[in-house]
Amino acid sequence: MALNKNRKTVQNLLDEANSQIDTISVETAKNIFMDKTYVFVDLRDIRELKKTGKIPNSFSCPRGMLEFWIDTESPYHKEIFNQDKTFVFYCASGWRSALSTKTASDMGLRNVCHIEGGFNGWVKNDGEVENLD
Repeated sequence: MALNKNRKTVQNLLDEANSQIDTISVETAKNIFMDKTYVFVDLRDIRELKKTGKIPNSFSCPRGMLEFWIDTESPYHKEIFNQDKTFVFYCASGWRSALSTKTASDMGLRNVCHIEGGFNGWVKNDGEVENLD
């Protein structure tokens, strides 16, 4: 077997992240998503966004670019991450967003959290959806 037997599994990484980050409920997210002191960040790829839509006014940041867009020293840095706001990450089910929230926090981004259950939980609880054309 090529993998180290002492490796961390995805579940280990998720458990570790979830023990160190803030998670908000869909109900809380629904109450704050239009508040200008929050930036909702959709981590799903463009195919997912086109297929299912997104939370209105959320910023699309594909998971693979997150670290590059947060880092002010990166040539790919996005100014949206250089604001004194609370960043609310979400993906489809809350796994990528949990890992992303931990990574963003580790990189020094303050005021970060993610939505429990992700976009699927948002839709299941009748959250407003903006479709992409």
